[in-house]
Amino acid sequence: MDNITTANEHILIIEDDERLAALTREYLEGNGFRVSVEHDGTNGVERILSLRPDLVILDLMLPGEDGLSICRRVRHQYPGPILMLTARTDDMDQVLGLEMGADDYVPKPVPPRVLLARMRALLRRADGSETNEQEETRLEFRDLVVDSSTREAWLNGERIDLTSAEFDLLWLLASHAGRVLTREEIFSALRGIRYDGQDRSIDVRVSRIRPKIGDDPHQPQRIKTVRSKGYLFVREI
Repeated sequence: MDNITTANEHILIIEDDERLAALTREYLEGNGFRVSVEHDGTNGVERILSLRPDLVILDLMLPGEDGLSICRRVRHQYPGPILMLTARTDDMDQVLGLEMGADDYVPKPVPPRVLLARMRALLRRADGSETNEQEETRLEFRDLVVDSSTREAWLNGERIDLTSAEFDLLWLLASHAGRVLTREEIFSALRGIRYDGQDRSIDVRVSRIRPKIGDDPHQPQRIKTVRSKGYLFVREI
């Protein structure tokens, strides 16, 4: 069990490369975080649920239990952001990570400043600090209600089970209802990076959100795909 220093946000690193984990821990602690480390995937689920960190950095390939399995098992019990690391360049690994509930993914090797920027973006969105207090925080579309102050959504009065990343995307689209948002705009708003034309993470999240908000995945009426452009959240259906 690690010794945990005092700071604001608590980060759990689940990484079997001990040298990489130590270097990452040292860098993050130097930037004011409390950091815990776990090297064995077998203990990953228990460590996440017992420590309840503010953010998890989760390696994809781990001994005992891989990162995808860990993410899937904790996602409905752990509400915080999960940032997945992968040494693979296979697009399907990234898609699977998002489908299991990861909030973001970063390919290895990642420059420490890039990792820190992505972490801070996830933490800001998770605690709602990016919301402008003067902006509307509750949006209602007949049977669908989306509230940014509580980071919750309801369909016909029933709370919708959304990951942190899914809520961020739903809120972004809903708060721009009636306007097409390009993938470039969505990437810039949610991930702080430029769209490379290949990343499928937004498409995966939209496909997961649609059935949760009562939209037909095959003939969507609420979140429409605008070919070669992006997505449109329909104000009234």
